[in-house]
Amino acid sequence: MNATEKQVKITAELSSIYKHIAANEDQFINRLLDYLRHPSISAQNIGIREVGEILVEMLNRLGFDAQTIPTSGHPMVFGRWNHAPGAPTILLYGHYDVQPPEPLEAWITPPFEPTIRDGRIYARGVGDNKAQHFAQLLAVESYLAVHGRLPCNVLFLLEGEEEIGSPNIEEFVRAHRDLLQADVVVTADGAMDPSGSPYIFHGVRGIVSFELRAHTANSDVHSGGFGGVAPNPIWKLVHLLATIKNAAGEITVEGFYDDIVPPGDLEVATARALPLDAAEVMKKLDLAELDTPSGRPLADRIMFHPTLTINGFHGGYGGRGSKSIVPNEAIVKCDARLVEKQTPDDVLAKLEAHVRRHAPDIEFVPVEGMLPSKTPFDSPFAKLIQSAVRLGQGREPLVYPVAGGSLPEYVFTKILNTHSFVLPYANHDQTNHAPNENIEIDYYLRGIRTGAALLHEIGRYAGPRKAPVG
Repeated sequence: MNATEKQVKITAELSSIYKHIAANEDQFINRLLDYLRHPSISAQNIGIREVGEILVEMLNRLGFDAQTIPTSGHPMVFGRWNHAPGAPTILLYGHYDVQPPEPLEAWITPPFEPTIRDGRIYARGVGDNKAQHFAQLLAVESYLAVHGRLPCNVLFLLEGEEEIGSPNIEEFVRAHRDLLQADVVVTADGAMDPSGSPYIFHGVRGIVSFELRAHTANSDVHSGGFGGVAPNPIWKLVHLLATIKNAAGEITVEGFYDDIVPPGDLEVATARALPLDAAEVMKKLDLAELDTPSGRPLADRIMFHPTLTINGFHGGYGGRGSKSIVPNEAIVKCDARLVEKQTPDDVLAKLEAHVRRHAPDIEFVPVEGMLPSKTPFDSPFAKLIQSAVRLGQGREPLVYPVAGGSLPEYVFTKILNTHSFVLPYANHDQTNHAPNENIEIDYYLRGIRTGAALLHEIGRYAGPRKAPVG
């Protein structure tokens, strides 16, 4: 047992479930393989409704009141088991849509013909997010198979549009607020630490995406005959970008930092105690230095500060050799990661006003946005969640105040006013969104155990309750 592992007491109730899971490992693996054979590509509208119905059928077999609920895009899968009167309610969120599998030639085996190699299952969507929410489903099934009941009430919300930015989840949650009332929300998504240690995230950063488009002449022109005559749209964007973020790493858009709520002392101390090694990151990425501003701790960079990133710069000639032109158009694609309590609408408005002041002929195009989310460190569910992870994983979790990436957690914390946690079940090298996506079978099975422990621990909660469901 290494230093991060910890002995935990497993009750007889939970021990019997773990024995059931161990006895059914082969069946649980084969059922996941069957599930993975069904494509559900949201960006291409392939298999979405079919997979939604598979999930509804499974939930109904478990005694849930389950259905697909339409949205303006792909449907939500919703299931409710509320046969534990007086007990708390947990909402389990995941997504059943997956990324497109291209480039197909880069896959060792076809993306929707799941294959086991060296203790891993390879298939599109296996890590992100099918094995993770399937583990939650099998945890519920195992609890019911052994004890005939659950220790808490359970809601499942499985989304069909997460891989395209969750464009309709906010509208859905607002419209079905009463249906979704729960005491706590848990999302099984993401990857664990490279060491194998599990993570618990109390929050996520938000995001906004936007484009800057410059147009000048009605076509590309000769740089000899028209250089110095026709304005160059690439230079226009370069000069504009220099007014948005300076060399010291400061975002110079007026009011950009105004609404930020700084982290508390406990959050800062917890973050800086995490095993995050800037030198190791630099070595892995072959970096000579970290991004500006210099001197900022690594944990602070990925949790507590907003960013403004140029994702792509497109314009002019990019082929072999040279081409003596002044291009007539250029585009920059950007995103900004947001922290509490920045909002996409406010940040986009400030960015657009900045562009209007400094380069009024540049077109500003907002793309999409997602609010940040944060659950307080003193949440009464925090210790129960940590205990569940220890029970299921056999290791001490690494607790993060905020994840650097973005998930639609805000719909739970800001619309439902419910504390929400993210628990990854996948291995760090799952290569989600890329060819040869995979999950280690051991991680998948530990996810089922963790899901069972989660139900067990939430069932012990005896604090203040939200309104009962149903």
